[in-house]
Amino acid sequence: MSKVDIRDLRDWLDDVEKLGEVTHITQEVDPHLEMGALTYLNGKNAEQTTLLFENPKGHQGDVRVLFNPIGNSMNRLSLAMRTQPGKTPIELVQYIKEKFDQQEKIKPISIDPKDAPIFDNVWMGDDIDMHYFPTPTHWVRDGGPYIGTADVIITQDPETGRINLGTYRQMIEGKNRVGYYSSPGKDTLLDREKWWAMGKPCPVVSVYGVDPLLFICAATGFPKQESEYDAAGGLQGSPIETVPGKITGLPIPARAELVIEGYSYPDGGQEEGPFGEFTGYYGRPGLEQTPSIEVKAIYFRNQPIMTAALMADHPSCEQNLFLSVMRGARVWRDLEACGIPGVQGVWSVPSAAGGFGMTVVSLKQMYAGHAQQAAAIAAQCAGGAYYSKFIYVVDEDIDPSDLEQVIWAASTRCRVSEDIDILRNTWSTYLDPSKNPNEERPFGSKALIYACKEFKNIKKFSRRTALTTNQYEKALNRWEELGMPGKVPTLKVFDNPEEELDI
Repeated sequence: MSKVDIRDLRDWLDDVEKLGEVTHITQEVDPHLEMGALTYLNGKNAEQTTLLFENPKGHQGDVRVLFNPIGNSMNRLSLAMRTQPGKTPIELVQYIKEKFDQQEKIKPISIDPKDAPIFDNVWMGDDIDMHYFPTPTHWVRDGGPYIGTADVIITQDPETGRINLGTYRQMIEGKNRVGYYSSPGKDTLLDREKWWAMGKPCPVVSVYGVDPLLFICAATGFPKQESEYDAAGGLQGSPIETVPGKITGLPIPARAELVIEGYSYPDGGQEEGPFGEFTGYYGRPGLEQTPSIEVKAIYFRNQPIMTAALMADHPSCEQNLFLSVMRGARVWRDLEACGIPGVQGVWSVPSAAGGFGMTVVSLKQMYAGHAQQAAAIAAQCAGGAYYSKFIYVVDEDIDPSDLEQVIWAASTRCRVSEDIDILRNTWSTYLDPSKNPNEERPFGSKALIYACKEFKNIKKFSRRTALTTNQYEKALNRWEELGMPGKVPTLKVFDNPEEELDI
């Protein structure tokens, strides 16, 4: 399975099929609540797969719905990143971080529209009907069916020409109208406001059946002057193929499954939501008017596959794992770009509100204030600032992706009265359910928690218990002989007195 062989969602699905991680559901299933319920329960299963609903109830065509393509599968995420399965979470974070370090950005290429599968079917004018598609309603209190969940929304900065890919929820509001919600500070909102300030409608493309690599890059977000197309091309090792939209001219993924194209007007919008969000709560109760997109064209492949992402509590939330990996890689890169040495790994905890709420930095402390400096930058850098609430710094002997180790370190190395700092009025989101009344949003706060040895006494700090290398190797050699259960755990920390290691 060569990484360059995956060009689109269907190629990726073929490889995932070989791993046995696709469940084909051929029986009739209702997009209204039933698909969401099955996906939620499937996410609680340790052996969960991605679910391909091939017979949506009430649908008269041949559209299929793929729910939670990544889920909690390191295998599926690795394939989406165009690398072989088998990496640990931190190894995959490091792999992606090193890709970022190489700064290999490959711009998309435009191909002949005749060679673009997305133009298999083209609907314009009276043919446009968003209700044709079997769009799921995920939760019982959702404001309507949401066609945009595992999506990519494409806009352009009218001043610089930069193309942005983002992921935003989109509710069907009519035959030719979908909602266009965005949190403050997000690139699509900034682009939209620039177009409106010029007295022009904002051109928009929404992709509703998408290669997981593009979805992940869009959901992660990159510096505002960069295009996620270029980042995705760098991760893939080859350019993303695009075609110009027939209405706006915006570059559309040529091998996407389902795309709409249109404009967003400063017309006040209409009521949108609520929607069950990545926090595991409904977003913004009492939501005011939200902008919309007026659909001017619909494009789709033959037998298209819509991609859907359930937002929920952990572990059923689609974004938790992939955002943890991508966010960890971005924060790690940002720390090193700011000159912070000694970073051993970074992990954004999947269960912490969609991978946003908690970041752990493993650090080899080298100087006074090193941990405090790393925490402050991890909390406020471009890769980690949005919504994060808890930033933990642990020593280099702690795996940041192992919460058991992190909690042990916090319980034995953190002096609560001295090792917690608070940042106030930080970048957050209207979707944070803890901020009430709603008018207090989107401002947040962050706790910087130093779950590491106090640097000025680091050489005097109590020595932790650990096996010697000889003890470990002897146990490893006799494990099967002695009938020990399971596999020998992998250890990275040892106490070899003859080497006089400070552990």
